[in-house]
Amino acid sequence: MFRCNGVERLNFISKLSWFFKERWAYYTFSIAAIVVVNLLSIIPPKMIGTVIDSIRIHELTASSLTRTIAFLVGLALVVYVLNFFWVQTLFGNSALLETSLRSRLFRHLMRMTPSFFHRNRTGDLMALATNDVMAISQTAGFGVLTLVSTLVGTSVVLVTMVVLIDYKLMLAALIPLPFLAIAINVLGKRMRRRFLAAQASFGRMNDHALESISGLRVLRSYVQEQRDLSAFDQVTKDVMEKNRSVAVISSMFQPVISSIVGVSYSIGLGYGSYLVFHNELTLGQLVSFNIYLGMLIWPMISFGEFINILQRGTASADRMYDLFAQRADVQPPTKPLAVEVPVSIEFDGLTFRYPSAQADSLKDIRFRLQRGETLGIVGRTGSGKSTLLKQLLRQYPLEEGKVLVTGVPIERIDIENVKSWVGYVPQEHLLLSKSIRDNIALGKQDASADELDRVVAMASFSDDIAQMKEGLATVIGEYGVMLSGGQKQRVGIARALLTDPEILILDDALSAVDARTESRILGNIRREREGKTTLIATHRLSAVQHAQLILVLDEGRIVERGTHEELMARGGWYKEQYVRQQTESSLMNELEKE
Repeated sequence: MFRCNGVERLNFISKLSWFFKERWAYYTFSIAAIVVVNLLSIIPPKMIGTVIDSIRIHELTASSLTRTIAFLVGLALVVYVLNFFWVQTLFGNSALLETSLRSRLFRHLMRMTPSFFHRNRTGDLMALATNDVMAISQTAGFGVLTLVSTLVGTSVVLVTMVVLIDYKLMLAALIPLPFLAIAINVLGKRMRRRFLAAQASFGRMNDHALESISGLRVLRSYVQEQRDLSAFDQVTKDVMEKNRSVAVISSMFQPVISSIVGVSYSIGLGYGSYLVFHNELTLGQLVSFNIYLGMLIWPMISFGEFINILQRGTASADRMYDLFAQRADVQPPTKPLAVEVPVSIEFDGLTFRYPSAQADSLKDIRFRLQRGETLGIVGRTGSGKSTLLKQLLRQYPLEEGKVLVTGVPIERIDIENVKSWVGYVPQEHLLLSKSIRDNIALGKQDASADELDRVVAMASFSDDIAQMKEGLATVIGEYGVMLSGGQKQRVGIARALLTDPEILILDDALSAVDARTESRILGNIRREREGKTTLIATHRLSAVQHAQLILVLDEGRIVERGTHEELMARGGWYKEQYVRQQTESSLMNELEKE
């Protein structure tokens, strides 16, 4: 047992060595205070035994009894003060570790690329940030207390029993302890296995709850509430069963330890009485011995609790550091090259495949875009439009030298520098449960009222804001539930325009607005962003007919390229779609007039 738990202890300490090194002075003080408290705790039983022997031989006086009581009261006050300070220090460190781990976890998640979140479920990440962090901090706090109390308390009491009482009585009382070691070893191994299973089940429950709440509208529209409730009920029952199995093992520690210590107590009392009867031990010594033996109960119980806490903390630390060991697919260059402004963007035969995919999503993509130009990307659903745009966001590793900015391979430019150039408006908008102002100013917290009004007007959102009672201060609810699809898109566009990016990427960002609104927004963008680069992926071809270069994608390949006029003259897929869309638009206008 001790070898196995020693390995567990070293494993846990090695993972958190950075924290223990940083807070070594506080832990040293706490451990020293606990040691002193344990040393002082051996004095009262000895004094009680002495008083009993004095009474038995009629040597106790009022003055000596008064001195003894006064000394014990003073000793209790000293112990109280020491206990107060080490508790404050030790558990303060535990709370600090909890905060530090959550912050480190969040920073790690912020650096991760999409493939990381494909591998790790949201529910598991939430479980790490809650239950696992608490288990680790508890081990670094209460776990340290129980370990030190067990080692120091047991050692001090055993030495005292040998030196001040009788070594034969001590050895007899410790006969049951090997059974204690066996029991703790068996229970500790089972505890770790069951706790890992419980944490995994808790992660699945978190994941299910998150999906159900975020997709509640869809569930209701398909009348699937009861089915989802039944599925969630099964998940929660699994969590309950897993935690119940943990509780069963946890509840066995104290009874097993108490029973074995009780046997030890019985041996000590019986054999001690025999020694007193044969005048090998005084009555006072027997009383002191039994008090010391009673003092062993807490260290023994706390050792079982320590194994319990250590197994949970080690399991959680393993989960946490397995996550920390995962690295982002895209790493910053060791020696980044300085590029101040993206004068040009060039794709030189790029072929790209998602990490988990079996086939290429982009094949031999080639084009060059100068600063101030607009690129239009069109094609059927799933043709690779969004995938092409995402190559500029540095979310996935690329072939070396296939994407160049100002003639420099993008992988040799600092990632943060690349991100600072880009304003990205995705198909799915992340809107926070805050005001419209806060959502628009997400990338520029110190934006002035004039700047906000300008981008709101550019996004053709001013009329909508005017109709809202609170204006820009309107709180839009979680995921922007208070806004329509078109309003959400225009908030996203205004947010991107506020940072005045060198490269604006609109990834099907106008699909939920009507053609007239789209035309106004694009006209504003062309006028206000003259001299800066814009990339637009869309299904509505009228959105890109002004572009200097239009690419038509099909199954990841460029099948047509050119300006609007050139593509119309060529008579391919682009012309066919454009004519069809214009005909549909004309028919809709006629119907509206009627």
